[in-house]
Amino acid sequence: MVKLLNKEIQNYINANLKTDLHSLLLKKSPFPEVSMHEIVQQIKGKQVAERKFPFLLKEGILFPPQLNLEQSSSEKTALYKSEILKGKTFIDLTSGFGIDAFYLSQNFDNITLIEQNKELLEIVENNWGILNRKAKFINLKLEDFLNENQEHFDVIYLDPARRDEQKNKVFLLEDLSPDILEIQEKLCSISDLVVIKLSPLIDLKYLVSVLPGISRMDIIALKNDVKEVVVFLSNENTDKIICNCVNLESKESVFSFTFGEEETAQSEYSEPERYIYIPNHSILKAGVFNLISQKFGLKKLHPNSHLYTSSERIENFPGRILEMESVDSKSIKKKGQFNIITKNYPLKPEEIKKKYGLKDGGDQYLIFTQSKKGKIILKSV
Repeated sequence: MVKLLNKEIQNYINANLKTDLHSLLLKKSPFPEVSMHEIVQQIKGKQVAERKFPFLLKEGILFPPQLNLEQSSSEKTALYKSEILKGKTFIDLTSGFGIDAFYLSQNFDNITLIEQNKELLEIVENNWGILNRKAKFINLKLEDFLNENQEHFDVIYLDPARRDEQKNKVFLLEDLSPDILEIQEKLCSISDLVVIKLSPLIDLKYLVSVLPGISRMDIIALKNDVKEVVVFLSNENTDKIICNCVNLESKESVFSFTFGEEETAQSEYSEPERYIYIPNHSILKAGVFNLISQKFGLKKLHPNSHLYTSSERIENFPGRILEMESVDSKSIKKKGQFNIITKNYPLKPEEIKKKYGLKDGGDQYLIFTQSKKGKIILKSV
């Protein structure tokens, strides 16, 4: 990998950042010491870094294969987590490309990174040297490190990998590597706080039912796209799990609640009033459909629509607020451009556009949904 740091090779990489990569791969490398595949890997890395972790766009930074890039946290989600954690000793047991570790470790004095992939760890060590961040880099399997370790850490961090990539709908802790359920006791014996990043598709009720010791869960969205569920395991006895719904790069406030509150929360129902509220995706992932209604004093349109309404505007709602009115289907036919939203409605947006002769875009919204009285259409005022 060090050969890639040659100035001529780096200049060639930078000169081809916009070049079609498939055509590049068909060419012979102009440098006998590195392959074209290695060069393209660096170009891909810089392209991903530009949108996902721009702090790595520095001279001398090396990038791993695409799979490692895809599995890495974004700079934004890592930065959010870094604002929560602090202490003296920090260890990342599954460091990967080290994005989370780089940010999470900034409030710690002593940092340890464990990674079983030797080449990947060497890339991270090179990059951290460029970024002036010190750490202890250990090339070991997580299980071997845990068997040998005698140290205690203020914070342990893990981002487990999937074992079976074919299972793309049901995410169980047993499907992960390492299996958190197998090593939880050992982890909690060497740290008072264990932080685990999990898939955004994991079921929260399942998680609480199988993983004891959870004190906190953060559902983290970035620009309304849920990226991860972060679980905090604590040795302190607690009968409450604090949950935070976060939508980064929005002006929306964090919605916090105690896990289980939804079970006793109740919604009132109403036909659409002047304002319509659409919860962000972290709220929808949390499934707090009645609690959000109760906490903000909003009325729900239908048990399965997850849209809310009020006659007066309620501020600080974690989602979009639209001023709307009910319309009939005749009034919207071939009326121009709309942002079309469907909630609990039999037709998809593409089918609606075709049926009514509508185009996408513009500043106006159309919502196709159901209230308790049946199917309705709402249009921006």
